[in-house]
Amino acid sequence: DFLLKEVDAFLALKDDPTSPKVDQSYLDPEGDILLLEAFLNDDPSLPLPNQENYLPEVHKELKICEAISDKSSIDEPPKVELKVLPPHLEYVFLVGDDKLPAIIAKDLSVEEKTALITVLKSHKRAIAWKLSDTKGIVPEFCICKILMEEDFEPAVQHQRRVNLKIHDVIKYEVLKLLDVGLIYPISDSPWVSPVHCVPKKGGFTVVENEDNELILTRLVMGWRVCIDYRKLNEATRKDHFPLPFMDQLLERLARNQYYCFLDGFFGYF
Repeated sequence: DFLLKEVDAFLALKDDPTSPKVDQSYLDPEGDILLLEAFLNDDPSLPLPNQENYLPEVHKELKICEAISDKSSIDEPPKVELKVLPPHLEYVFLVGDDKLPAIIAKDLSVEEKTALITVLKSHKRAIAWKLSDTKGIVPEFCICKILMEEDFEPAVQHQRRVNLKIHDVIKYEVLKLLDVGLIYPISDSPWVSPVHCVPKKGGFTVVENEDNELILTRLVMGWRVCIDYRKLNEATRKDHFPLPFMDQLLERLARNQYYCFLDGFFGYF
């Protein structure tokens, strides 16, 4: 549509394009025809063939980005920072003595611990130690679609200013997600939601204020980056899935030897 509008506008010019009054530096009839033919004949989902021949000046300014082939944690175990665990938990390693850590209960018997580690080692690829291990949903298998209300209006919310410390936290998280391909830049989205940083709360400590009073204060262990989707949620068509009752959950867990849960430590977005 854009090219057709440009062609119509060019044909509607009253002045002769070959006239000396027209700046000839803007005219490249042969190159324009080749470029137009490429747009009309080629698959729009594919890049233009021989772009360097059509746009040599622009091609010099473009940087070719090659896909990063990031190896999985199984092929190249990453260095993971081990944090202090509660007294009822402990680390076990699925490769060697210090690679691919997992957290299990400490009060297991020797037989239970051996059996659990055997199961974990046989299903290492089901565990993610870094973001690139999370492959996401395969489009051939499933595609998620957000159903909107009929009378919705897209909302573009401006990002609030943040201090330099929070800005660095947001930049680090965004670049980390970009590097592994979990997000990608887009400039024409009708929806824009602001990014917020919330503190990760830890234990409590006692601090002294200006009046020499001891105040119980919660420790901030770090920052968690999240996105405010309230405007989008208001326009989303609701699917009401009832929560299961506790007796139903206990019935499903009964007679099972292992109980696993997902850790959403880095999944709060």
